[in-house]
Amino acid sequence: MGFYDKRKNVEEYIKLAEGFEGVELIKTLQKHLPEGSSLLELGMGPGKDLDILMKNYEVIGSDSSDIFLDMYKQKNPEAELLKLDAVTLEIKQQFDCIYSNKVLMHLQQGDLFKSMQRQAEVLKDNGLLFHSFWYGTTSERYNGLLFNYYNEDFLQKLVGTEYELVEMKRYTEMEQDDSIYMILRKR
Repeated sequence: MGFYDKRKNVEEYIKLAEGFEGVELIKTLQKHLPEGSSLLELGMGPGKDLDILMKNYEVIGSDSSDIFLDMYKQKNPEAELLKLDAVTLEIKQQFDCIYSNKVLMHLQQGDLFKSMQRQAEVLKDNGLLFHSFWYGTTSERYNGLLFNYYNEDFLQKLVGTEYELVEMKRYTEMEQDDSIYMILRKR
């Protein structure tokens, strides 16, 4: 059972995340991704970013937690949602963009590389990835949940042969330059 498969943990996360959403990240994405594009959000959690993304894009939200999916579906029955594992991404559909906000940092590094390879298969030609992470070089666990912190050197390794780097930038979420995002384009 994963961390977000327990209602208590989901409710704790929702309280901790209150007041934080990806408004500025999505404004950056909009400079690179035309309105109306198809987008898959990985790890939508309570759906704050999903709500914003749906205003401009054809979005499918996904999470591995039934609790998050059920909570969002109760408030937004028309939303298209999928239960997806961020590593295997068992989906046949392709997208113009795959977006995540501090989700992939919960993966072991080997699984992160596998996810990036699978994402290349799920992206349309010239499609974009937009992912954010906490900035740093360490790892820690909180109630069994893994947090990997990444810097530019490590994230550059994710580009591989499938992608070209469009943009990578540090930004502030809670403390000065505590976060980093990257935008990659499928070759």
